Amino acid sequence: MKPTAPTLIFAAWLVATVAALGALFMSEVMGLAPCVLCWWQRIFMFPLVLILALGLFPFDAKVLRYALPLAVIGLLVAGFHVLLTMGIIPEALAPCRQGIPCKTIQIEWFGFVTIPLLSFLAFLTINGLLWAATRSSSK
Repeated sequence: MKPTAPTLIFAAWLVATVAALGALFMSEVMGLAPCVLCWWQRIFMFPLVLILALGLFPFDAKVLRYALPLAVIGLLVAGFHVLLTMGIIPEALAPCRQGIPCKTIQIEWFGFVTIPLLSFLAFLTINGLLWAATRSSSK
């Protein structure tokens, strides 16, 4: 049995909510200051929590029109940030001119899991769920 579009959108909302709460926890509770790229990722993640929830009750497949662009752009920003922290993109291309440098790794779990990687994985998961919902709702 294939998951329905509302189920997939709910799963995407759940990932976005956990990511948004995680970002708030790291900055407000743990005291980790976000860099410019982290702020941009938040700009694309936080609205997804509200937009996806509004599209679920009552269910409206048109929510995908609004959520997908935010998720795709957020994925691109997070991917850029991951490549920057890995040293693949030179630091001279980083938009962080003031405050925390974008290349700074504030958390590193298991030797490779960083905050930008967590954001990238969250956006990647949301994109996958929303694309699957698009295919499911068009049938």
